[in-house]
Amino acid sequence: MKYLIALDQGTTSSRAIVFDMNGRTLAAHAIEFKQHYPQPGWVEHDPEDILNTQVEALRKAVEMSKVDVRDIAAIGITNQRETTLLWEKDTGRCVHNAIVWQCRRTAPYVEKLVADGHSEMIRKKTGLVPDAYFSGTKLAYLLDTLNLHERAEKGELCFGTVDTFLAWNLVEGRPHVTDATNAGRTMLFNLRKQEWDDELLSMLNIPRAVLPDVVDSAQVIGNLRPEILGLPIPVAAMAGDQHASLFGQACFEPGMVKNTYGTGCFMLMNTGDVPVESNNGLLTTMAWRLNGQPTYALEGSVFMGGATVQWLRDEMHLISSSAESEQVAESVPDTAGVYLVPAFTGLGAPYWDMYSRGTIVGMTRGTNRAHIVRAALEAICYQSYDLFKAMVADRGGRMPHQMNVDGGASANSFMMQFQADILGVPVVRPVVLETTALGAALLAGIGVGLYSSKEEAASMVKPDLTFRSEMEEEKREATLSGWHRAVERSFGWIENK
Repeated sequence: MKYLIALDQGTTSSRAIVFDMNGRTLAAHAIEFKQHYPQPGWVEHDPEDILNTQVEALRKAVEMSKVDVRDIAAIGITNQRETTLLWEKDTGRCVHNAIVWQCRRTAPYVEKLVADGHSEMIRKKTGLVPDAYFSGTKLAYLLDTLNLHERAEKGELCFGTVDTFLAWNLVEGRPHVTDATNAGRTMLFNLRKQEWDDELLSMLNIPRAVLPDVVDSAQVIGNLRPEILGLPIPVAAMAGDQHASLFGQACFEPGMVKNTYGTGCFMLMNTGDVPVESNNGLLTTMAWRLNGQPTYALEGSVFMGGATVQWLRDEMHLISSSAESEQVAESVPDTAGVYLVPAFTGLGAPYWDMYSRGTIVGMTRGTNRAHIVRAALEAICYQSYDLFKAMVADRGGRMPHQMNVDGGASANSFMMQFQADILGVPVVRPVVLETTALGAALLAGIGVGLYSSKEEAASMVKPDLTFRSEMEEEKREATLSGWHRAVERSFGWIENK
């Protein structure tokens, strides 16, 4: 039996999961690390925390699995996207903390791009809308703020998203590479031409010399440094977390959709070999690239998904654990009219308001802890509904047969039932909830030829539970109306400076 390992480097934790070649989880280990908030709306990670927790998680997962290292066929890397790192080529030392995808510090850069009339060009070339979410403005900020343009032009610095940073540090020969899915989230990559774009680089004054080479999502990029596990194991896949999840859900046909409930919520719909432009605030993105052939998707992002539950736990102390949220929410029949809009770092698709902020409306003297906890869980589902509705509109009103779900918060059955209720379509939860990791493992299996095709790999993906809508249409419309009224209250809360 051969085994596959996924390195799943996320926003709040690094994990490693060992799978057998039938898609069964043998062992998993995750390590949380510290979040840094230098100013309101700013989010950073210590690069050493990212690297050290990922290596430790890998070693621990292999130890727990009890597999022989000689039987590990390949490793796949999947990662939090858009988070931006910059390091010295000679020393490997990062010149600054990682600027996390959630960070809003580069909003002024975005405002200038829009004011200078670049929005349509950005959309046409990258499939993205100008937003501080993406890596390009983060990289420009680092080069500008630290006065590093000359060093970057000389080739002394390396830019990378987390996949690139891990490959550089974990793989023999220090390859400076990213895969097409991560490249497509920088706002610097031409989706149709599948290459870094000179006009986009010039727009942000970014030297080409600082950028990594772009590779396929399933491709051997080198071997793991032997001192990590004792042997040089092939590293054979790289994909952004949401793309890996779409693959791990076997959403291989156009129109198939998945939603991942992680720190944020990310919904992707396969659109095949054609990049579809959205008229409803969604992004056009890569699904994956195999043998040089891109597959595309529509994507909508909710910035605060599971992070909203973390907020309930860590900042508000309304629950002692994430798992407790389900029990507390079910202790009341409804929210008693309370809506919580978790726009703590602005709103993503389909609203794209960088200046929205978190809002709670509808409270009365009788509002209690359980109502707020339930409103927070429902808000995650409402935000996902907004994305789903936008995707349906972009498909000319054609409804998907179901929505596949995954990620840690999808284990919350209260949430999944509420999600099915307001969507009006079945919600299907797989046996392996960590389909991001499973997708990375399956891509790695393809990368080393363990599977002959993505269809063979898909046979490892197995459904578990299906949640079917039980809500009356009248009640669904009323609850959604209340949600959208609450969202409007959050718009533009802080001044556009």
